[in-house]
Amino acid sequence: MALKQTADEILGRAAKAGDVPGVVAVATDRNGLTYEGGFGKRTIGQAAEMTPDTVVWIASMTKALTGAAAMQQVERGKLKLDAPASEVVPQLGKVQVLEGFDGDKPRTRAPKRPITLRHLLTHTAGFSYEIWNADIGHYQQSTNTPGITTCQNAALGTPLLFDPGDKWDYGINIDWAGKMVEQASGQKLGAYMKANLFEPMGMNDTAFKITAKMRERLAKIHGRDEKDALAPMDLELEQNPEFEMGGGGLYSTAGDYARFVRTILNRGRSGANQVLKPETVDEMSRNNMGNLKVGLLRTVAPPLSNDAEFFPGLPKSWGLSFMINEQPAPTGRSAGSLAWAGLANTYYWIDPKKGIGGVYATQILPFADKKSLPLYYDFEKAVYQG
Repeated sequence: MALKQTADEILGRAAKAGDVPGVVAVATDRNGLTYEGGFGKRTIGQAAEMTPDTVVWIASMTKALTGAAAMQQVERGKLKLDAPASEVVPQLGKVQVLEGFDGDKPRTRAPKRPITLRHLLTHTAGFSYEIWNADIGHYQQSTNTPGITTCQNAALGTPLLFDPGDKWDYGINIDWAGKMVEQASGQKLGAYMKANLFEPMGMNDTAFKITAKMRERLAKIHGRDEKDALAPMDLELEQNPEFEMGGGGLYSTAGDYARFVRTILNRGRSGANQVLKPETVDEMSRNNMGNLKVGLLRTVAPPLSNDAEFFPGLPKSWGLSFMINEQPAPTGRSAGSLAWAGLANTYYWIDPKKGIGGVYATQILPFADKKSLPLYYDFEKAVYQG
């Protein structure tokens, strides 16, 4: 009861004050939901309330599900973590390292070592996003390469910024991992995920293509202006894409995503279904990037993202494919917990040590919103205190 009262008060107050348009949050232990709540409006200016079954764009929360799909293919012997990824997707053997520009002409060279699936799942292959790296934006403009959210195959044509395995940088890695799943399985990514992940976990409101039933409960993304006022935007991913974006294309609900959180807490088991082997989940949940560390994402596109880093000062590594905090977090999160987020301010965490996790979802740009991110932390604190 204490958790419900505290979380309701924290989230309800923020929605009433207009800090967020609408917000949904759920908490779970290994057995099932321990909290769910929805507050505010799905879309500012419209009557529909934000409810726990509201559908949102989960953006980069897609990555962990694509990582799980890739690890199923590793279990089945169809993919290997440390073989050249170009053996599965030949285009990855042609990717170059960007060294600079001669005017507007990119200057590139061959990488010193091949990209592997482990590099892709840990964001150490060398790819980056234009939101946090100006060189990628410059490359896109000078070569007429579309942005990744167009879901055009040509969007995957950006170069590496360093040799695979040398650093961590956040980019289109998991989109390439999704292409590897498609090649290994012989299925489109969404069809593969539906049969091998979503249906076994009971995630009936998760898909790349928004169904008619999902659209009835869809929240709009909102933008925040310089005066902090929120207004709805007409922003939706391409519904007939050239490729299904394994790095950020899914729409889902907080409750659906909590089923995935619970599957990881239960070492791959969802009800009667063993979705991943226990030892696979253990491997996914440990540091897979050696001595490299996750760093600050410094924005070069302020309308889309603020500067972003979870728990500055705490060392963070990457698993397959989750961020891992290596020390206890101030919210109560244990060392060794797993987490990440989506661009429109959706967040999740998984604490295997304490056996709890949660999902928080609103629909606001820019990422790491100055009101939404602290609200997520406040919710997480309430879960641990409750």
